Amino acid sequence: MNSTPDEIEDSSAPLIEHLAELRNRLIHSVVAFIIGMIICFTVATPIFNFLTAPLCQVLATRGQDCDLIFISPQEGFFVAIKISLLGGFMLAFPYISLQMWRFVAPGLYKSEKGAFLPFLVASPFMFLLGASFAFYVVTPLAYDFFLGFQQFGAEGEAVVDEEVAQGLSVVFQGSAQEYLNLTVKFIVAFGLCFQLPVLLTLMGKAGLVSSDGLGSVRKYAVVAILVLAALVTPPDVITQIILFVVVYGLYEVSIFLVRRVERKREKELRAQGLWMEDDDLEDDPLMKEFDEDEGAKQ
Repeated sequence: MNSTPDEIEDSSAPLIEHLAELRNRLIHSVVAFIIGMIICFTVATPIFNFLTAPLCQVLATRGQDCDLIFISPQEGFFVAIKISLLGGFMLAFPYISLQMWRFVAPGLYKSEKGAFLPFLVASPFMFLLGASFAFYVVTPLAYDFFLGFQQFGAEGEAVVDEEVAQGLSVVFQGSAQEYLNLTVKFIVAFGLCFQLPVLLTLMGKAGLVSSDGLGSVRKYAVVAILVLAALVTPPDVITQIILFVVVYGLYEVSIFLVRRVERKREKELRAQGLWMEDDDLEDDPLMKEFDEDEGAKQ
């Protein structure tokens, strides 16, 4: 039976409505992001001064002034733009998450909403936790390591090298843009790495991964984390070791959380009388028939 034009139009209406709603949600999100950018652009200097705190702390312990320079006329403008981009996204993220949730939520069951909402709340919290750890712990250690390669001439600290003693100095005089790029890289890298427990627990709740499966690939996870630490951090062994220890710890925490999810699911299925042990599956006639069919195919 052929569909009439009216039937085709009616069947396509829900899709058009969903696309229209998605467009509206995206427009609201972009507007919120632009507003956040404008706000952060107006206070870019105080934000940048706040971000230089780890560097100034390390330089102060070495008796040096905390001075950064612009090596090109436009560098100050681009520093303000980068700060406004990062800050605008962070300010607008709660509203953007709300818009995405309001788009997805109508298509979820009540139980699915209750299961997904905690992860939506935990994700920004874990990102902020990782960013704070990077800013207050990792970044000062990294800059302390980097600045340890300075050498001071006759007016500075005593050195063994005779040429240095005659007046040669190699001291830090950093670019504001390079400093911002490195600091933001630390913050974003650790913020994303701290999403690991949220991601794996959500996948475990959806049945995509299991605690036994994650435990069995632990050695491969160690290699992957080592590669990640080498890629997202500077050539600084201390920072790489810190990132490895933190991410591997988060991986072990993820296994524990996934195991808790599995136990909770098992408890619910047992209460409903739907849980089947491995021995029960072996005695199940349907499973025996399935195994026989598989054996015949082979």
